[in-house]
Amino acid sequence: MRVQNVRPFRIDVPQAALDDLKARLATTRWPEKETVDDWDQGVPLAYAQELAAYWRDEYDWRTVEARLNAWPNYLAEVDGLDIHFLHIRSDNPAARPLVLTHGWPGSVLEFLDVIEPLSADYHLVIPSLPGYGFSGKPTAAKWGVEQIAAGWDALMRSLGYDRYFAQGGDWGSAVTSAIGGNHAEHCAGIHVNMIVGQPDPATMTDLTDDEKAYLARFAWYRSKDNGYSTEQATRPQTIGYALTDSPVGQMCWIVEKCHGWTDCGHAPGGQSIGGHPENALSKDAMLDTVSLYWLTASAASSARLYWHSFATFGFGEIQVPTGCSLFPLEIMRLSRRWAAARYKNIVYWNALERGGHFAAWEQPTIFVSEVRAAFGAMTL
Repeated sequence: MRVQNVRPFRIDVPQAALDDLKARLATTRWPEKETVDDWDQGVPLAYAQELAAYWRDEYDWRTVEARLNAWPNYLAEVDGLDIHFLHIRSDNPAARPLVLTHGWPGSVLEFLDVIEPLSADYHLVIPSLPGYGFSGKPTAAKWGVEQIAAGWDALMRSLGYDRYFAQGGDWGSAVTSAIGGNHAEHCAGIHVNMIVGQPDPATMTDLTDDEKAYLARFAWYRSKDNGYSTEQATRPQTIGYALTDSPVGQMCWIVEKCHGWTDCGHAPGGQSIGGHPENALSKDAMLDTVSLYWLTASAASSARLYWHSFATFGFGEIQVPTGCSLFPLEIMRLSRRWAAARYKNIVYWNALERGGHFAAWEQPTIFVSEVRAAFGAMTL
């Protein structure tokens, strides 16, 4: 895969786009109130209106724009598609290269709080997935997980890193696993905070208590929370029209996941729909990500990754050294014996006491410790 035309990039959203956003928020057409007293039907009307008003009247995109621009940003043509990435070279002469990959509905913003501590030990490359944020939007139906993994491998080598580590969660975990499985000649090891795999059917009559809890959490996800995934995997273009036209629609599509997937006060096991997203993430943090999706009109192009990948991405064995961190409110958690069916060389395994799906975003200090512990057991 060819990488060319690497050049500096600066984020500068036109003021007209921000003014248009405020105008659209001011003229939102609202549905009626939900008929329950919790989040079981989705984002409650009162909270949606509260958050939209804050977005319109108090939120400042320029703050997070400045935080992003404080780090070196670049664009590179990877197989003909512009990919946005941050590249932070460590001052540590013993630093090792590490590529960090986000998922949906995430972005490079998830990693802003971990850049400084991790860059003490690692040269960091943090790309935006194709169709996400400031990366280009694919025009051909080819950018699934394995294509992205090949692109990231080519990007790392083009930057001078012939051997490197890879880390990811959500789609980033799938991409990272594909890097470890398909590019072991360059990837020295991986760390994931969502373990991509399946329970072993042979163990279903002899489950541990932890495995029962994992299955209960995933059962809740499949019965109550995966409608977004089915829609994005089957009709990404259709949902894209609604979310690209309505900022409140885009906001609620993402904030619903900030509620359901974070450690924000759910009952043990995660089946409860209690809790509040601001127990895990601030209004500004959530709206930073929502704004990034809105201002780059990434609803359809980001959703399309589900369409590209679900039908083609497999579950091959991975032989490179692997670290796994299990956060309690993760969507999918596997026991070590289940994970070992795919990850054949697990050198680090840890179950955390707090945190959810957006590990680096929710628990940056813990995330940094986990990354260091996992890769500390690996060599280039």
